[in-house]
Amino acid sequence: MKTALQIIFVFVILGLGYLIYDSINQPIEFQDQQAKRQTAVVNRLKMIREAQVAYKSIYEKYTGSFDTLIDFVKTGNFKITKNEGSLTDSMLNAGMTEKEALKLGIIKRDTVLVSVKDSLCGELDPDSLRFVPFSPDKAQFEIAATALTSSSGLVIPVFEASVTNKVYLKGLDNQERINLDDMAKKLGRFPGLKVGSVEEANNNAGNWE
Repeated sequence: MKTALQIIFVFVILGLGYLIYDSINQPIEFQDQQAKRQTAVVNRLKMIREAQVAYKSIYEKYTGSFDTLIDFVKTGNFKITKNEGSLTDSMLNAGMTEKEALKLGIIKRDTVLVSVKDSLCGELDPDSLRFVPFSPDKAQFEIAATALTSSSGLVIPVFEASVTNKVYLKGLDNQERINLDDMAKKLGRFPGLKVGSVEEANNNAGNWE
C-alpha cells in the first residue's frame, strides 16, 4: 500500500511539474511564433504598399481591388526619376545651385518606366500578394481605397490593407491571441496589422512603425 501511494505521489509531482513547465513555456512559444508570423505579414503589407504607391503614380488614385492591383503588378510599369551627376564640394562652395547645374548639364534627370513586377516582387508570385503568410486556409488581406477631403478642400487618395490577429495568428494559442486583442482594445488600436488608413491621411504608415 505504501509503495502504491509513493508511485501515485511521484506521478502527481511529475504532472504538476509538467503543468508548471507548460504554463511558462506556452507564452514563450506563442511569442516566438507571433514574431515569426508578424515579420512575414509586415513584409507582405510593405509590398502591397509599394504596389499601391506605384499604381497611384500612374492613375493618381489607389485601388480597393486585389485583382486590379495584381494585374497592374504583373503587367504595369511606373515612373521613376533617374539622376546622373552631382555637385562637387567646390561647386557648392562657389554657390552653384542644383537648378543651375541642371541647366549646364552637370546634373541630368530622366523619367524612365520600370516594370512593377521586377522592381517590387522579386521572386514572389504576384498572385500571392493578396494572401496572408502562414495562413492554413489561404486567408486574404482586407483592402480598401477611397478619397478624403481635407478642411482646405484638398482631395487626398487613401488606402489601407489589413489583417486581424485572429486571422494571421490562427492555429496558435487562442487565449494568448485574445489577450493581444484585449490589449489593443484598451489602447484603442487595431487588433492586428494594418498599413494605411481610409479614415485619415497617415502617409500610408503601418501600425507597426
